[in-house]
Amino acid sequence: MLQLSEKTLGDYLEYWAEHTPDRECIVYSDRDLRFTWKQFNARVDDMARGLIAIGVTKGTHVGLWAQNVPDWLTFLYACAKIGAVCITVNTSYKQSELEYLLKDSDMHTLCLTDGTWETNYVDMTYDMIPELRQFQRGHLRSESFPELRNVVYIGQEKFRGMYNTAEILLLGENTDDDEFIRLRKSVGCHDVVNMQYTSGTTGFPKGVMLTHYNIANNGLFTGEHMNFTQEDKLCVCVPLFHCFGVVLATMNCLTHGCTEVVVERFDPLVTLASVHRERCTALYGVPTMFIAELNHPMFDMFDLTSLRTGIMAGSLCPIELMRKVEEKMHLRITSVYGLTETSPGITQTRIDDPDEVRYTTVGREYEYVDVKIVDPETNEEVPCGTQGEICCKGYNVMKGYYKNPKATDAVIDKDGYLHSGDLGVRDENGNYRITGRIKDMIIRGGENIYPREIEEYLYHLPGLRDVQVVGVPSKKYGEEVGAFIILDEGVSMTVEEVRDYCRGKIARYKIPKYVFFVKEYPLTGSGKIQKFKLRELSLKMCEEQNIEVV
Repeated sequence: MLQLSEKTLGDYLEYWAEHTPDRECIVYSDRDLRFTWKQFNARVDDMARGLIAIGVTKGTHVGLWAQNVPDWLTFLYACAKIGAVCITVNTSYKQSELEYLLKDSDMHTLCLTDGTWETNYVDMTYDMIPELRQFQRGHLRSESFPELRNVVYIGQEKFRGMYNTAEILLLGENTDDDEFIRLRKSVGCHDVVNMQYTSGTTGFPKGVMLTHYNIANNGLFTGEHMNFTQEDKLCVCVPLFHCFGVVLATMNCLTHGCTEVVVERFDPLVTLASVHRERCTALYGVPTMFIAELNHPMFDMFDLTSLRTGIMAGSLCPIELMRKVEEKMHLRITSVYGLTETSPGITQTRIDDPDEVRYTTVGREYEYVDVKIVDPETNEEVPCGTQGEICCKGYNVMKGYYKNPKATDAVIDKDGYLHSGDLGVRDENGNYRITGRIKDMIIRGGENIYPREIEEYLYHLPGLRDVQVVGVPSKKYGEEVGAFIILDEGVSMTVEEVRDYCRGKIARYKIPKYVFFVKEYPLTGSGKIQKFKLRELSLKMCEEQNIEVV
């Protein structure tokens, strides 16, 4: 059986740079940019020395606010080699969210790109930190952000008060090795290397502290479950700031010595073209990404026969979608279930599991992870086949929430089990099925309704591309069932046709009282559907369509 590893991220990187120096490590197919392991390791070392030159040291908090640009991973591993903590920042953040994160995380250095089509990161940073235009680089003093000393622009352009990538690398090339060597030797596997902020759908976001031991081992076992080797090429179109990208993708490739084919911003056409051109063997995505790829008008132009496996995760995965992906994209999908707080994997289906297991469950627990299902009210473990809250204990559990022991104690109990807030069932074969979130459960007149059950049923409705079920406030019953539906191109459907499809097939109280046809869902920066926003939208749409809420 594979053993837990005590290697740091730097250890793995140096291992491959020595043993497979000329193999490709990172590829951007759309611009034909390629790094071998040896080239990438050298660039990381220069970046690490450059960060040291601007005051970054062990324990320093370095923010990374960027799409999947080529030097995203350079900054991550540069921090890892000298014991700094890389704080991955959601690319969808607006000014108030970033201000909160800068203060809460005690960030010392912020590294950023120019932004997205809707948000200019540079302008936003100047608005937040007007002192940036006044102070010499490296000597920033901000009244609002007292810990912040540097802002680094990831790219070649120059902005007042900011370093750019070329300058950091140049500093690194001309910096003495002594401090770099000292810091490199001081880094241990149980040091925090990455801090990710929770989505903040309820309350303020919290900084999840993850160690080398947490994320490297989670990547290691994830790859083993899909039979990864050095020969594999993984197309990474999921955002790197999220656990799906930085752990399940990047750490998987790091521990197995395979190639990351990176897509800077998710685009179904660029993704399909990258798989085709590079002969990728694996592909990851949230369900909405796979839907976009399958429905792209140029889908049939690409040869995807090199694919053999991948992961669909990030939200509940429709059975029919998984079947269609496997049939048309020639791969065997696995599913990972987990949380940022668990690095993230708790359970995963294996590539050689039967279709029934891979389509209807999230598999069994990761090696060296103890999973149990408890009654949310009594905290007592429940038998197989009984629904309860999923809890886990093991190497994957976070070190805690940054500066928030009270919140940490609220989710990790005295026995070391992390409580997920998710509802699930374990079958007699040890496989788990997610049935919903405790807070997502719809309570209609005393009846507990789990959205996943209704979603899985409605997915079989011809012409329906995607569906999300939420609770709509009701004066009479407390909540009613609402279904937000995206239809296939050119398909029309009525509310009554949806209800007729349900009548006599599912309990009457589960049939959607409200049906809304939409073009898209509100998403987080990592592609997760924000159900709390759908609940808010349901009332607005009822008002716009003159539907009485009873």
